[in-house]
Parts: sequence; structure tokens; C-alpha cells
Amino acid sequence: MIKKVTLFFLGLLLLVPISTKAAEDSKISIDMHYLVVSPAEDGSTNMMNMVNYTNSSSEVFKGAGKSEAVLNVSLPEGAANLNFLDNKIAIKQSTGGFITTDPFPANQTLVLPYSYRIPKGKEINLKFDYPVQMMQVLVPEGMGSVDFKGVQSTYQGQFKFEDQKYVGYSVEGIKAAQSFTMVYNKDKQPPAEVSAQQSQTQSEKGKSGNVTHSAPPFHNPGHLRMWAQSPLHSFNPHIFLIILLAIIIGGLYSYFHFRRKARREEERLNSDKEEQAFKHLMTKQKAILEKILELEETHENGEMSEEAYQAKLQAYKQHLVQVKLNLRQFVE
Repeated sequence: MIKKVTLFFLGLLLLVPISTKAAEDSKISIDMHYLVVSPAEDGSTNMMNMVNYTNSSSEVFKGAGKSEAVLNVSLPEGAANLNFLDNKIAIKQSTGGFITTDPFPANQTLVLPYSYRIPKGKEINLKFDYPVQMMQVLVPEGMGSVDFKGVQSTYQGQFKFEDQKYVGYSVEGIKAAQSFTMVYNKDKQPPAEVSAQQSQTQSEKGKSGNVTHSAPPFHNPGHLRMWAQSPLHSFNPHIFLIILLAIIIGGLYSYFHFRRKARREEERLNSDKEEQAFKHLMTKQKAILEKILELEETHENGEMSEEAYQAKLQAYKQHLVQVKLNLRQFVE
């Protein structure tokens, strides 16, 4: 399920525009926040997030300067089992959420994937630290529906990804630090007669009503038009994306596999060389010790003068010291 949702998120990120227009009072904004909501076996609610942050400034963003935090991410009260889906991003948990610590490059977009759970019976009160241009909430078909209090939302109907159908809701123009509530009911399914051309809106007081009008398309029309005019228009874009990702992942796997294999072979060869060098030094040490014994025996038999004996003995000892020094690198 996690792999499918991750691929699904990546597909959405490729098919929606990456806007660089941030709110006037903030260098950082959230262009798109995807949220997949589903029930867990213990009655809690799974919240899988894929958030598209943009630094619209021409300068590297390093945070407010009061701490090591660069981006601050607030989580709903009671959020548990926080999990990060990308271990390349430097992240630390904090009170009420988590932070990123790597500098945010100028005019760049950062995709931040993470998930957490909301305990059974706990309200899902959402608040974002930066303005959100659009939030897409997705619920797998048959796993309930959501309502919103404190913001206006639009029901976007059903769509299918691989073998799973989803119902979608969107919320636009969320201000930084604006609080609102998302009510998830796993037992309340969207009415079957509601189509993608019908939308549900709620006022800021929490009152809801059904208004019939054309809902905004789930994918950006410009991108859909570009796809329709491309040589690949006969392919399903989601299937094409999955095939492309499979090729990329397969290529990366092959690269790292052969690289790891070459590294192991190199380590084996180095190990063989070290073993041979060690054996050679041990043989050399044994030979020097034997020479010293022969020298002492020759001296004791009176076959060598004291002066010649001392000269050769010192030479053997110096040689032996050098061999022992070379051996030390293998045992330390």
C-alpha cells in the first residue's frame, strides 16, 4: 500500500504545475499538499502526506535564525507514529511536529513525504506553518469520507489509480497558521449519485451545503493538453509514469549492484594482497631469527671474531626491528 501511494504521489507531482508564486508575506509557501486518509486496524486514522514546498526567494533560506530549524512542520494534536518516507532529508522531531535542518536553496522546490496516525476518536485539527495554495485530500473508495469545518472544500469525485479507486476533496487558499478541522468518518461513504461535476462546500462557521457547479479538474488542464499533443498521448500517463519509474529504479539497482560487486572484488583482492604481505613478513622474521641463532653458534665455536660478530648481530637486529614495525600495522 505504501509503495502504491508513493508512486501515486510521484505521479501527481509530475502532472500538476510547480508554481513559484508564493504569498507576499512569506518566502516559503506550499504549492500543493497531498493527503491520503485511510483507517488503521486499531481504529486510528492513517495520514500519508506529500508536501510541495517552494522557496520563491533569490536567496538560500536558512530559517528564522533563532534555532537550527529551517522548515517547521506542525502536526495535529495527538499525532503518533511519525514516519519519514525520504531519509535523504535531514529531519528532527520537535514539540508539536518536526523540523528540517538543511538550508533551502533559492528558487527551488522541496518535496517532503511523511506519515503519522491520529488516535481513534481524536479530532483532526490541521494548521500549517506556511500558506497553502491547494490541498488535495484523497480517500480510498469504500474507506469513508471527509468533511471540513472552518474552510471551504470542493468534492472532486472519483478517479482510479492502478486497481484502487479514490474520492478526492480540495481546499484552496489556506493561510499560514489558519486552523481548521477535518472530520474523517470511515463508515460514511460519499453518495453514489454525486459525480465529479458536483461539489460540496462548507462555510467558515462549519455549516455545509451542496452546490452544483463544475469542479476544477484534478490535473492541470495545461499539462493534460501538453500530454494530449505529445507523441506519447496514446499511453495512459499513470502507466507510463510507473514504467518510467521502474526503468529508473532498475537502472539504479543495476548500477549499485555492480558497483557493490566491484567493491567486494576489490576488497577481496586487497585482502589477498595483505595476507600475502603478512605471510612474507612472518617468513622474513623467522629467517632473521634463524640467522641470529646461527651467528651465535658460529661465535661460540670460535669461528668468528668478536668484532665481526657484533657487526653482523647489529645488522640482523636492525633488520628484525624493521620487519616487526611492518608487522605491527596488521595487528593494531
